[in-house]
Amino acid sequence: MSLQCGIVGLPNVGKSTLFNSLSSAKAQAANFPFCTIEPNIGVITVPDERLNKLAELVNPRKVTPATVEIVDIAGLVKGASRGEGLGNKFLANIRETDAIIHVVRCFDGDITHVDGSINPVRDKEIIDAELQIKDLETVEARIAKTQKQAQAGDKQAKRIYELLSEYKKVLVQGKSARTFVPDNKEDLKLVKDFFLLTNKPVLYVCNVDENSAVTGNEYVERLRKSIECEGEDAEILIVAAKIESEIAELETYEERQMFLAELGLSESGVSRLIKAAYKLLGLETYLTAGEKEVRAWTYTKGAKAPQAAGIIHSDFEKNFIRAEVIRYEDFVSYGSEAACREAGKISVEGKDYVVQDGDVMHFRVG
Repeated sequence: MSLQCGIVGLPNVGKSTLFNSLSSAKAQAANFPFCTIEPNIGVITVPDERLNKLAELVNPRKVTPATVEIVDIAGLVKGASRGEGLGNKFLANIRETDAIIHVVRCFDGDITHVDGSINPVRDKEIIDAELQIKDLETVEARIAKTQKQAQAGDKQAKRIYELLSEYKKVLVQGKSARTFVPDNKEDLKLVKDFFLLTNKPVLYVCNVDENSAVTGNEYVERLRKSIECEGEDAEILIVAAKIESEIAELETYEERQMFLAELGLSESGVSRLIKAAYKLLGLETYLTAGEKEVRAWTYTKGAKAPQAAGIIHSDFEKNFIRAEVIRYEDFVSYGSEAACREAGKISVEGKDYVVQDGDVMHFRVG
């Protein structure tokens, strides 16, 4: 799937260091603003313990994990909405992504800060404000275009105008568009076409020092309270990018686990971030397991069986007959597809079956 998360933030907050830890596509990291100019794209493997367990049981010739695309976007500064710095390029790049990973600096040190001091709440508000200003421009232009159609009696145009007016109310208060959520599916479909920057789902990543990697720090708590006060339904993730870059350089899994244990961490920040990004995009995984290959397939949450089959090959969706589904827990418990079949643990599902995360599936097509 081609859905992308964009890593954004002010210059020198650790975006590129984090991206380098995530991906083999190495972005330049240096102590000066605008080090990243063109967006770097990394195709990142999604950690999935279920895939590894199935591979142990099936012993396939090949194991293929799910992936997610992460884009490292140039740092934004105050005035970006007016073209300051690399503002126009930044805004164009972020518009093309489906979700935002907003990296905020939550550590002291001698790395230059573009605004001269460490203040994560201010930093977040700078980026929010620039995106909100751009969204307000978009909304006002669309209102002007839609108003006449609405007044002429076009029902859909009238509803679009009403929704745009609601977003304008939110944006002029200095709030992000995502704080207004329409209450029915038809409206949700309409607002997707507004392409508002602040309507994209967001994950805040607090880049902390080594000593704060487990518990966070005062900067993190300030940011958390600010997000809560604004009514944003957004998750915060604590990551020490410098540590993650050191972990990425270790050659073996055992070395990495020992390093994490010494720090009091059970899982790397990169692993947690990839999983969170996958979830942020509304993605889930179903699995196929055979001697030839054990594979994780990415689908959009809520997909039905024929759509899931179509991810393997478009003809599978057109010629879908049924899906044979084993719950992952049953597959592991019984140890094989044959044992699950014998125990009656394979369900036969039709076209209306909503795929569940972790389903082990086999499709029958005509």
